[in-house]
Amino acid sequence: MNIEIKAVHFTLPAEAKEYLEKKIARFRNAENMIVDLLFTLTKEKTFSAEARVNFRWGVSVHQKEEDFALNPAIDKLIDKLDARIVKEKEKVKDKR
Repeated sequence: MNIEIKAVHFTLPAEAKEYLEKKIARFRNAENMIVDLLFTLTKEKTFSAEARVNFRWGVSVHQKEEDFALNPAIDKLIDKLDARIVKEKEKVKDKR
């Protein structure tokens, strides 16, 4: 699983990067199904956290969340992304 974290319009603090990596650990059970996990964190008036997950069977999932602080935006993003990954895993299981 390739993980890429990009910060736009600000420098990502080390604590925020560690926090995000700790949250990404939730996806270790789906590690063999995910090819790429790409995060883009943007700061404008609010923080925007976006993620793109590329699965090995060619499906790609995109999720975006916004908040006034970075960590809550990451929390919302990871929660919704986790649900989308579980849903995609179930779809693949049902096809078998």
